[in-house]
Amino acid sequence: MGFYDRDYYREEQEQPPGLVLRAPRTVVTVLVIVNVALWLADFFTNYWLGNAMAVHTAGCHDWPETLTTPWAWWQLITYGFAHSRDFFHVLNNMIGLWFLGRDIEFHYGRREFVRLYLALLLVGGLAWALVNHLQGQQNTMAIGASGAVAGIVVLYALNFPHRTVLFFFVLPMPAWVLGVLLVCMDVFGVTGARGDNVAYTIHLAGAAFALVYVKLRWNFTRWTSFRLGLPGLRREPKLRVHDPEQQWRELKQEMDRILEKYGREGESSLTRKERRTLEEASRELRRRRGE
Repeated sequence: MGFYDRDYYREEQEQPPGLVLRAPRTVVTVLVIVNVALWLADFFTNYWLGNAMAVHTAGCHDWPETLTTPWAWWQLITYGFAHSRDFFHVLNNMIGLWFLGRDIEFHYGRREFVRLYLALLLVGGLAWALVNHLQGQQNTMAIGASGAVAGIVVLYALNFPHRTVLFFFVLPMPAWVLGVLLVCMDVFGVTGARGDNVAYTIHLAGAAFALVYVKLRWNFTRWTSFRLGLPGLRREPKLRVHDPEQQWRELKQEMDRILEKYGREGESSLTRKERRTLEEASRELRRRRGE
């Protein structure tokens, strides 16, 4: 029986997939809403007020000169929330994020997914700005979430390699084939001088970062939420009278803590002891139901 089939997961943590407009929302849902809202804001402000007031020309973009202007480093992330006025630009990115990003969020947890998504944007923005700065191409800019989405595709291919996905909603293929195909297309785009205004460098940087993240088993949430433990200051456990109900209450509290950690950091963050605790809680729940 898989982890997602266990009683404690179904009762405490299960959330229906799909577009949820009531709290709690998935992070992917929020990202899609924010990106589409900004695209609409850019479209209508450009229509009513002119290009000078449009969103993607008002700071939400990545320039090569951003590297040398520290007060504009925030643009290395905000560029990923603006898209060109071609509707298919934002549509393609949001489709990829929506269909693949939810499983990645459920796998790593909400907080870790937020950190990971922003890191993908940052790495892609830095790589693109650096390459163009070294090439002396200062009068160009990058916008769009495609670098982060490329990283999401690679993360999906690495974590769920044998799941079947529909390429362009038509051609079924294993997820690992989709990942390889995406990287090959981007490599060809960089080396083939196609001149189609696509920032292939950002795509490849996002894909490379995703590969390193999985292979080195990084976890940003775990890095930023460590606790200082001094062995000499730990108290010795006290002797207690056996009380089944008290033990059950303590077990439920520990189960809640572990499930909260699961929601923040994902299944991969759980230790063997924590998994055993959840299994014990599941057995106790079934026993109590039987009574």
